[in-house]
Amino acid sequence: MANALVDVRSVSKTYHRDKVEVPVLSKLSLTVNEGDYVALMGPSGSGKTTLLNMIAGIDRPDSGEVWVAGTNLAQLKESDLAKWRSRHIGFIFQFYNLLPVLTAFDNVELPLLLTKMSSAERKRQAETALTLVGLKERMHHYPRQLSGGQEQRVAIARAIVTDPTVIVADEPTGDLDRQSASEILDLLSQLNGEFKKTIVMVTHDPRAAERAHVQRHLDKGELE
Repeated sequence: MANALVDVRSVSKTYHRDKVEVPVLSKLSLTVNEGDYVALMGPSGSGKTTLLNMIAGIDRPDSGEVWVAGTNLAQLKESDLAKWRSRHIGFIFQFYNLLPVLTAFDNVELPLLLTKMSSAERKRQAETALTLVGLKERMHHYPRQLSGGQEQRVAIARAIVTDPTVIVADEPTGDLDRQSASEILDLLSQLNGEFKKTIVMVTHDPRAAERAHVQRHLDKGELE
């Protein structure tokens, strides 16, 4: 039996807007095995990003448990959770979230500043990540000097530079043209297939979802 790397157990979440309760997840359970590539689909407001944020330790459930890499995230204090995230989670966002005043290299190196690595080790690791995504020659360019597809490649390099346990991707192709989106999906497939990275991806795009091993559909806070 494969190892369950992510184990979401009967999780519920309700948000409060003014005096209105907005239920988002309802006793939802999900298991992601080590090496899986999972696509979470569903309409806007179905709870996809909320679920992704719980797996990443950004959000907490009202009830239920989220276990990732053998750790019950609910038992971690905020400071410990931040350290855990920096070690175990690689984030890829729809709008890249690069710092415009930093070069591609500096953006990728940023997560390593939280580690005890030497400057030489950080440089080597950041260059390796940028080489992997095909941007070694552009590492000293700023985000404004890159195309959208190249910016997302930098964001992926930043996500993998710490060698995370799980990569979480929230609409990683949502802001890209079809050609750039296809290249990004090729890269994610390579990370999963060649480097055995576990990936949980939220997407509206059926073409993106087709690349995953497992497709799950959320609707009204429940998994189908």
